[in-house]
Amino acid sequence: MTDAVAHDAELDASGLNCPLPLLKAKMALNGLASGAVLKVIATDAGSQRDFRTFARLAGHTLLREEDDAGVYRYWLKKA
Repeated sequence: MTDAVAHDAELDASGLNCPLPLLKAKMALNGLASGAVLKVIATDAGSQRDFRTFARLAGHTLLREEDDAGVYRYWLKKA
């Protein structure tokens, strides 16, 4: 799959288990300006639920998510 969404920063959380991908993404987002897009790569299947819930509760926008044979990609736009 290709990067369908332009992003300002990228976080590779491959190999990390819940809740580390989400915690690292939250820290990365804290360093970005409002409106910036963070691309996250994860391999933990639980990250699908985590990122959807986090975006909704924190007010960020989950622009896109992909599942490519157990590699999950998320594009989060910071509120």
